Amino acid sequence: MIIVPSRTLARAPVRALTGLLTGLALTVSSPILADAPNRADSLPVVSPPVVPSVVDSANPVSSTTSPPSYADLVDLLEPAPLVLEVQIRKVAEIEPERARGVRSGWARTYVEARGVAALRGALPAIETISYLADVPLDAKGKLPALNKHTVLLVARPVTDHPEMVQLVAPDAQLPWDAELETRVRAVLAALQAPDAPAAVTGVREAIYVPGTLVGEGETQIFLTMASGSSDAVSPATISVLHQPGKPASWSVSFSEVVDASGQPPAHDTLTWYRLACFLPRELPDGSNVSETPEDRAQAVEDYKLVLAGLGVCGRTR
Repeated sequence: MIIVPSRTLARAPVRALTGLLTGLALTVSSPILADAPNRADSLPVVSPPVVPSVVDSANPVSSTTSPPSYADLVDLLEPAPLVLEVQIRKVAEIEPERARGVRSGWARTYVEARGVAALRGALPAIETISYLADVPLDAKGKLPALNKHTVLLVARPVTDHPEMVQLVAPDAQLPWDAELETRVRAVLAALQAPDAPAAVTGVREAIYVPGTLVGEGETQIFLTMASGSSDAVSPATISVLHQPGKPASWSVSFSEVVDASGQPPAHDTLTWYRLACFLPRELPDGSNVSETPEDRAQAVEDYKLVLAGLGVCGRTR
């Protein structure tokens, strides 16, 4: 049985927390959390990924982590039915020896919070929301004072427990500030847009076709995409255009119409994320169907050009 030690929560009400972290089932079922039993010792725990903290300018939390990148935010937000702004009321640190899968420099905590606003989904119809979260320790290796701090929760509801939420990742509690909220809202809007690009799963085919003039030609790279729960061939196409006396240019289309005169996607946009974070680093074997060895070599170089233009995905978790 897990004992959740906390003098501040000595009078906390009964809380039954089941499966509030990926791969972790934790039940707290005592009128006094200081005597709460541990049911997690024999349960599998998935090692938590890293979600960096964003410091609340009004209530800074000491941490060595940095703000989440665009890719981090999309990774977290895309599968989440709930994005909630809450104010922390009570925090209890779970003993390190009882909290499996927590990486060095972090602690697992039981948190009670008051709902403030919903950026996605709806706030639970209850005053106090409870959940488990992994948080970074301060420079002294201590749990920072989190009471009254405002945070964003990237979460899902817990069936039959309206007072609870489950974070989509153990560390998907992000310290709130206005800049982070603006970034999160922009990502949510992009994900919910009618023309939002689907997830890229790979490269189906690449072909370079030379033009009639020296230095003229085009490489087309056809992508496979996620359609619902299965991979499907999509009209998504990357075009690399060569014109005499001009540097090669490229663009991508996620529709039936291929616009070879377009521009590459801007960094930190959903289209950029789909490509930069999911395109393979090399053309897959058998995908280059250009006619001659020279044409195949040009297709390879054009694919490298695309990857260089995209840059690194920038995940930090």
